[in-house]
Amino acid sequence: MNVKISTQYTPVVDCIRSVYKTDSFIPLHEPRFLGNEKKYLNECIDSTFVSSVGKFVDEFEEKIASYTGAKYAVATSNGTSALHISLLLANVEQNDEVITQPLTFIATCNAISYCNAKPIFIDVDKDTMGMSPVALEIFLKENAEVKNQQCVNKSTGKIIKACIPMHTFGHPCRIEEIQKICKEWHIVLVEDSAESLGSFYRGQHTGTFGELGVISFNGNKIITSGGGGCILTNDEDLAKKAKHITTTAKEPHKWEYTHDMVGYNYRMPNLNAALIVAQLEQLDGFLKSKRSLAKIYKNFFQNGDIHFVTDPENAKSNYWLNSIVLKSKDQRDLFLDETNSQGIMTRPIWALMNKLPMFEKAQCGDLTNSEWLEERVVNIPSSVIL
Repeated sequence: MNVKISTQYTPVVDCIRSVYKTDSFIPLHEPRFLGNEKKYLNECIDSTFVSSVGKFVDEFEEKIASYTGAKYAVATSNGTSALHISLLLANVEQNDEVITQPLTFIATCNAISYCNAKPIFIDVDKDTMGMSPVALEIFLKENAEVKNQQCVNKSTGKIIKACIPMHTFGHPCRIEEIQKICKEWHIVLVEDSAESLGSFYRGQHTGTFGELGVISFNGNKIITSGGGGCILTNDEDLAKKAKHITTTAKEPHKWEYTHDMVGYNYRMPNLNAALIVAQLEQLDGFLKSKRSLAKIYKNFFQNGDIHFVTDPENAKSNYWLNSIVLKSKDQRDLFLDETNSQGIMTRPIWALMNKLPMFEKAQCGDLTNSEWLEERVVNIPSSVIL
């Protein structure tokens, strides 16, 4: 039992406790295993096919492609590996540049670094917390030119090969507008949809606007395979190459081990796929619960000085992590201290990527919105309500 402490944000604590009906510690987001998880795991174990070959891997790829509307899906060991392979498929090479947003999880920039490429940071929109198409277009017009069907950075002379917008906390960014800009500037669009399974922009699932899209199934996502991810694409050749590269680039043969390029051991194990197949069966119910929770939070915060983040225009969000925006950094820090002290897990948004030592020399556009949000955004408990 937590000792009752009266603070400025006790009403928020009381609201969250009333939702989850407990006086114990409430985590930010925990998985729910309410269906066939144990049944499918036991079936997988009994089959002895627990690594990257097995019926659950194939079933998962078919079902996630069908759900998102993508023609092809390739299961991977995690979302970061999916991003890495997607950039390789986009032909991102050493000394190339990749545009992304500074307000993102580190995995986005790590994947760029794995290719020995450099990030360029573009501002986000306040309402989506995802890449701003206006900021993207301004940066390109001021800093880039198209030469020989390639986008060239006028200040560095390097090729801007790809663009990775991220759908922050499951809220779709203005991806259709970004798609058009990337096409005009000959930049490969790779969607970081790690957090946005079940989110749609203008009726189309996130992760299907770019040449490639990525989803994560980490333990804190809406549905989980423990660790896992996938690559989405509508290009058959890219899908085949993705599956080949993630399976150590081994050429098919009954017994010989022949590899035709540098590959990666990035395939999702069948054991993890068994878990995610069971979770997929519950996705619609989880999404319904999350939207119900978001409605409770929206009603609670509507008359105060804390702003609750809701679906952006033309979008339907999965509300993976519910987010609030406070008035200032001081107010944010007080909120974090008081809620966590009372057994309610809350956390701030990520530190901006351009402030980390690995990326502090990266080229940046005007990051006014990103800096404003970094000081004010907090995530509050978002687990599916039982």
